[in-house]
Amino acid sequence: MNKVGICLTFSIILLLYGCQYSTEGLAEDKNYILAHNQPEDHPIHLSLERFTELVEEKSNGEITFELYASGQLGDEREVIELTQQGVVDFTKASASALESFDPVYSIFSLPYLFKDEEEYREVMNDPNIMDDIYATTEDINLTGLTYYDAGIRNVYTTDQDQVVETNEDIHNLRIRVQPSHTNIQMIEALGGTATPLGYGEVYTALQSGMIEGAENNVNALVDDNHGEVAKNYYYTEHAIVPDILLVNSDRFNELSEEEQAIIEEAGLESTRYHEEIWEEQMESATEIAKEEMNVEFHEVNKDSFIEAVQPLHEEFAQDEDTGEIYRMIRGEG
Repeated sequence: MNKVGICLTFSIILLLYGCQYSTEGLAEDKNYILAHNQPEDHPIHLSLERFTELVEEKSNGEITFELYASGQLGDEREVIELTQQGVVDFTKASASALESFDPVYSIFSLPYLFKDEEEYREVMNDPNIMDDIYATTEDINLTGLTYYDAGIRNVYTTDQDQVVETNEDIHNLRIRVQPSHTNIQMIEALGGTATPLGYGEVYTALQSGMIEGAENNVNALVDDNHGEVAKNYYYTEHAIVPDILLVNSDRFNELSEEEQAIIEEAGLESTRYHEEIWEEQMESATEIAKEEMNVEFHEVNKDSFIEAVQPLHEEFAQDEDTGEIYRMIRGEG
């Protein structure tokens, strides 16, 4: 972010902070700030809009929101921290970003944790598992409410002549990953060279040759123009990493039980809405990438990838932070 952007963001934050804690306190009027890093046409933003509309409707207008998109108040980590502090009340964060706040969230970056999307949905909608995960950050003033799909992650590369059929074909390739220890471990286990970068840096890094590939859902090819430089997309289907809707725990605990129930119910309804529009978005993005950007889509031998990351599974199963959740998800608990 440039100096002007930093100053502007800082000014907005100071203004919001002052409003939140003035003697006339907006918090008393239950007017809340929800900030996130996606653009306004992204399914996440549309789902968060639906969430705020549902809460306002169900509360008869007694709970209202100011919604800030596109990283207006900072990048993902910065806004998580602002939510901890109570400057921001609600945010959406990738489970990978939350890994550095509580290690239990690293479980979602474990490659091939789920055998398919159906199993993923079963886990994400199982309160016996997810309530425990959402509660892990309450001691640092963050409470999880619900999740939003962020798609199945696959590898894509810039080398037109590169053919990826097994994990051995990505040996020594410089592949961008999210700044997460587990994501770095994953690429290293597959034999690649993990290059952690902020998402906004990926296009330039692909274009300049700093990296030779990345891993993400198909939407990245179109919405962020990665398909302009990365022409091969491989269905490795190695991870499904959700986004989590978070609320400042102090703010949530100030609400009545009825108001908390309204927010939780609206969160679940917005998740169902997101599932519908996300599938439509993925189908549209795939068609655009193929027809307009000339990206080629390829199947791979997933068994070789799964075998390569088994040592990581053994590590997670034995780890004191992730072992119990891992066994519950895998049906071993």
